[in-house]
Amino acid sequence: MNKLAILGATGSIGTSSLDVVRAHRDRLEVVAVSANRDWRKLAEICREFSPRVAILAQENIRDEVDTAQFPQETELQFGAEAITQIARASDIDTVIAAIVGAAGLASSYAAVDAGKRLAIANKETMVVAGPIIVERARHSGAELLPVDSEHSAIFQALQAGAEQEVSKIILTSSGGPFRTRTREEIAIATPEEAMKHPTWEMGPKITIDSATMMNKALEIIEARWLFDLQSDQIEVVIHQQSFMHSMVEFIDGSVVGQMSPPDMRLPIQYALSYPQRWKEVATRADFKKAFSLDFTPPDFERFPALQLGFDVAQRGGTTGAVLNACNEVAVSRFLQRELSFYDIARVCRELLDRHEFISKPTIEDLMVQDQWARKETTLWQP
Repeated sequence: MNKLAILGATGSIGTSSLDVVRAHRDRLEVVAVSANRDWRKLAEICREFSPRVAILAQENIRDEVDTAQFPQETELQFGAEAITQIARASDIDTVIAAIVGAAGLASSYAAVDAGKRLAIANKETMVVAGPIIVERARHSGAELLPVDSEHSAIFQALQAGAEQEVSKIILTSSGGPFRTRTREEIAIATPEEAMKHPTWEMGPKITIDSATMMNKALEIIEARWLFDLQSDQIEVVIHQQSFMHSMVEFIDGSVVGQMSPPDMRLPIQYALSYPQRWKEVATRADFKKAFSLDFTPPDFERFPALQLGFDVAQRGGTTGAVLNACNEVAVSRFLQRELSFYDIARVCRELLDRHEFISKPTIEDLMVQDQWARKETTLWQP
């Protein structure tokens, strides 16, 4: 049995992960789950899966929680430190890191430090502290398995050749809800318009990231560290069908990609089953029906956030922490109508240019820059 801690169990990745568990109860056991503050949904999960531990990150909601809704066999805990501790627990084999944003970094690092298999859905962990996470995994024996559909596709395609035979990788992007709009139209976009993703159903933050293409910028940075690439070995292509999830080009010109209908349960299952493949829980492709695949280069003028990803992947150091923190706050301010759509990339660029850069930061250095960027973005005025 692969014993799981699902951190961020009430979100979209957590929900899909539980679907995978339902399909493979003979192989997977949920030992621990966490949520930010949605105790009702967490209690519902606990009643079905009976984990040993359930954790709510927000301690200030302790008095609101009806503990009788949780089964007796589940210990209810509170606070971010409890999440970090469960990631290290001896009865956990795999940690599914699905906590949104930099809040997931501490528990991801704890899992890696303890030598666990880390199924990474929280791309911010690699964006903020990629080199530190990779180095720690190398020493602890931890496995880093990507859950993002694009990085899972790259991970699968890389098995077609040796590391020294890789020429570059190509990350695909749906282009989001604004892929056909002009820069002038995008400039006045409302939060409601930005939330209408054409392919995926996701939470507010990642949906806005898809609209700005900041999600692809973050994926560039994650791929840089996860697959030990240089920034000039990474390309992005717009692929509106979201059927080809990403590709690897080898030195002989061969391009190997991974295709499937858009369904996050497939990459989640592969991260849990690797190196095996299990019977599908996700939707299968139907090649008896006609369909086409289109690929177009991205427009950096309409989506300036994308260039930030390449710049940060090239420079490294503290830039990932600053970009991630700045973007998190800027997206929140956009959703509250305090900033315009293009202000998100604008404030990120400005803070990247003027922050106190450290080329080889410690975790403590990264947290200092994270807090600085959050404060500066909160105060920033267009």
